[in-house]
Amino acid sequence: MNVSKSRPVTVRTSPLWQRVIAQMARLIVGVIFIFSGLIKINDPVGTQIKLTEYFEVFAEDVPAMAGFFHGLIPFTLVLSVFFCAAEVVLGVALLLSYRIKLTSWILLALIVFFTFLTFYSAYFNKVTDCGCFGDAIKLKPWTSFSKDVFLLVLILVIIWQRKIFRRIRSGFWVGLATVLSIGIGVYAIQHLPPLDLLPYAVGKSVPNQMQPSEPLRFSYKLEKDGKEYEFEKYPADTTYKFKEMVLLNESAKPKITDYRVWNDEGDFTQETFKGTKLMLIIRDIHDLSIGDMPAIRKLMKGVDGKEVIPLILTSVSDQEINDFRHEYQLSIPVYKADATVLKTIVRSNPGLWLIRDGVVQGKWHHTDTPAPEEVNALLAKK
Repeated sequence: MNVSKSRPVTVRTSPLWQRVIAQMARLIVGVIFIFSGLIKINDPVGTQIKLTEYFEVFAEDVPAMAGFFHGLIPFTLVLSVFFCAAEVVLGVALLLSYRIKLTSWILLALIVFFTFLTFYSAYFNKVTDCGCFGDAIKLKPWTSFSKDVFLLVLILVIIWQRKIFRRIRSGFWVGLATVLSIGIGVYAIQHLPPLDLLPYAVGKSVPNQMQPSEPLRFSYKLEKDGKEYEFEKYPADTTYKFKEMVLLNESAKPKITDYRVWNDEGDFTQETFKGTKLMLIIRDIHDLSIGDMPAIRKLMKGVDGKEVIPLILTSVSDQEINDFRHEYQLSIPVYKADATVLKTIVRSNPGLWLIRDGVVQGKWHHTDTPAPEEVNALLAKK
């Protein structure tokens, strides 16, 4: 009778240093994705603006696919919520090691996509602010690309060592993260971002942010006899050929550089910082939500014209805004501003913006239009 001898089974495990690196990679990638996703889902309209910029650039650079990219633009808000929520959910799933194989491969696909976008921005100098961390942290194009390459390497490590991660039944928490992240995005669209990180937020002084925080310092790169020189002061020697001027203290740059208001009579920018102005902001007539116009009309007509001066701030044509004023019987002054600035001031069309002596006192989505009494009470408290 033959008796089979059992052989010991050898279980191969990764060396300790590999497991430590993989666990660190999992934590770093998970935290960064959650942070990035939360910052952006707080302001999905801001991400929508960035996606629109990318699609417009791609349509211009790849004419053969212009129709495809232009066709995506109407869906940029939906895509914004999807991508931002996906970052949060994937980050949570990774930290919990939930379905690690599927999670890590989706993360890889997502980071490859982001790496392509940031490389395109940096190499071709297009869409120079990728919006990777919304308006919380501004990254230069090559810095954004380097960050994505770093994450790409970490995700490859996670895929390589994915078998070491302990499986956890955490579907409830992943589902909860999905519901909460989408809920935050929907709330921000229907109202305003819960956390306003823009320079036109309540409590911010617009004129102060238009000034540098300290005197700007520059260095000057010049060339002479085939050699490049750098000076802190521009040399008096006219034989030098100017090449470049470099800002040394970039953090001192004004946070607001493009705020300007005007009408047919000239510049009105400084006038907006005098007294109290209640501005109805209309950036696009064709995308205008008119359901709350009765409440807006009541507000603009109900405020004290001496204490609070109502006006319209718009980027649309004279004909369009005059037709709008006539339709809603708004006999208040109209001033012009750049459409991008208006998108930054308030993520709503129409939106309401209240400033006193240049300091923002209030900002409202059209769905949250206050009554005249609320505005008066708000000003009385401050």
